Amino acid sequence: MNELLKLPSDTTLGIGVIVQELRTIRLESLEHRQRRNKPPKLPSRKILQSVIESLSAALFPNRLGLPDLKEEGVDYFVGHHLDTALRDLLSQIKLELHFSADTTSSKQPSDEVGFYKTREFGMQLPKIRRLLDTDINAAFEGDPAARSLDEVLVCYPGIQAIIYHRIAHELHLLGLLLVARIIAEIAHSLTGIDIHPGATIGESFFIDHGTGVVIGETAVIGRNVRLYQAVTLGAKRFPTDEHGHLIKGDPRHPIIEDDVVIYAGATVLGRITISRGSIIGGNVWLTHSVPMNSHITQASIQERSIQHNSI
Repeated sequence: MNELLKLPSDTTLGIGVIVQELRTIRLESLEHRQRRNKPPKLPSRKILQSVIESLSAALFPNRLGLPDLKEEGVDYFVGHHLDTALRDLLSQIKLELHFSADTTSSKQPSDEVGFYKTREFGMQLPKIRRLLDTDINAAFEGDPAARSLDEVLVCYPGIQAIIYHRIAHELHLLGLLLVARIIAEIAHSLTGIDIHPGATIGESFFIDHGTGVVIGETAVIGRNVRLYQAVTLGAKRFPTDEHGHLIKGDPRHPIIEDDVVIYAGATVLGRITISRGSIIGGNVWLTHSVPMNSHITQASIQERSIQHNSI
């Protein structure tokens, strides 16, 4: 019986050969990126996940912190979690700054740069909390199934996604693009909602249900906007330079003005404007701007196409 439980040796499994082949591929990759003698040290997804959890607890100590937290201990709890989170964040920011300097062959930044960026981010946390309060309230008022603000905060994936986004966006504004992107992708994995940290989103934002929502890097979203599941705010085309390389950073995603509702499955592409008060129906494919208070449905899109083709 004991003989049956014995594992085969490394030689039987071929692990030595696999390790050698992986090493060869790894070195070829480093050589291709001209990093043979300096493998990249990147920010840790695991540590950043812990940072966001600590920051969330500090922002909402009574609901995302300890369940039995006493009032007299709240400030201590918040301070402790902020201290832990910001120190860990600082270590990850330093890794990004050094990685970026290596990638661009720039002068290595001093530790003070990371410290001041971390401090500046920390100073934005009260603003982030105020914005999140408007998001939570928008979800509560916009969903008849919501029974309380507390339920919205602890249960709704759209709220978890916007918590991560508002944190990631502030880091993105500070030029910490890699740390911000990792945080955004953690949220994507957890919620099924993909929001690029570069996207600008106003207050009272609500994603209902959420699964499959995609919001691109240069999207601009106004106040009191509501999206439903599987909505895409994407790019229509990707321009290239004279060498055929993609031009990065150009505005290429939609502008969604205040008080807009976009229903499930709608796809809005390109640098177009969905003007204030408009409603975009489910499964609409939209590549042109619409005026204020428009009601766009599949039928109206088809009618517009027929009229255009008959001209």
